[in-house]
Amino acid sequence: MKLLYKFNLVLLLIFALGGYTTAQLTRTVLQDNAQREVVSHASLMMEAAMAAREYTTNEVKPLLAKELESRFLPQSVPSYAATQSFTKLHAAHPDYSYKEAALNPTNPRDRVVDWEADVVQRFRDHAELKEVTGQRQTPSGPSLYLARPIRISDGRCLACHSTPSAAPDTMKALYGSNNGFGWKLGEVVGSQIVSVPLSVPQSEAERAYSLIMGGMAVTFAVILVAVNALFYLLVLRPVNRIARIADAVSGGRLDVEHFDVRGKDEIAVLSNAFNRMRRSLEKAMAMLA
Repeated sequence: MKLLYKFNLVLLLIFALGGYTTAQLTRTVLQDNAQREVVSHASLMMEAAMAAREYTTNEVKPLLAKELESRFLPQSVPSYAATQSFTKLHAAHPDYSYKEAALNPTNPRDRVVDWEADVVQRFRDHAELKEVTGQRQTPSGPSLYLARPIRISDGRCLACHSTPSAAPDTMKALYGSNNGFGWKLGEVVGSQIVSVPLSVPQSEAERAYSLIMGGMAVTFAVILVAVNALFYLLVLRPVNRIARIADAVSGGRLDVEHFDVRGKDEIAVLSNAFNRMRRSLEKAMAMLA
């Protein structure tokens, strides 16, 4: 195998190893960044829901106090207010959703589905958990969810959710007396769940990955061509010329051209040594003649 082929084989192996390692690290970093971005969006949505709940509790409900004596207004319920506000977002962005999923909700629309029930049960089994994230498949692609427990920490909630007899008649007239009761203080009864699609940030990560790896491939190709050109001009061509002259001299042809020495690198040192050997050989042959 020629020296140039060996040289290129080593370079290609180095580039292949470096490219593979860089590709794996780049993909991992970009995907992690994409997931962090989605978690950030989900956290922002969750904080917006908490703000809507707090606003309803502190500012809306007091204004409706007198009217609540004659009829039950869902708009005075913090969870209803948070859910309704995100219904508008869901209409414009169907892949984004917010739900206060409960095992036994007052409003049937808030009842957990299978995967939500697993999330709620996880909070019930592990009281120390404050937040859970995970992924699930949806018809539109992968989605990340952020969940926080709904824990009964305020005894005032039990005025409506302990037993049907203790609940306001206006609430029972609207929702009936079969759902949303039996809650206990300190119990996890549901979970706030925000779902955000992963497809957009993941596609952006893949696009960035393709651009980075494409740029690296072009860079490696340019480096390979440049190194090959330098290797040929600075090493192979001088060595080939020395070899051709040496072959001619060894065959008795003393009239071939001398090798011009340029520079002070290793090739120049080799050329000087070859020229000295040639002059010594010419003198020895002249003495023999």
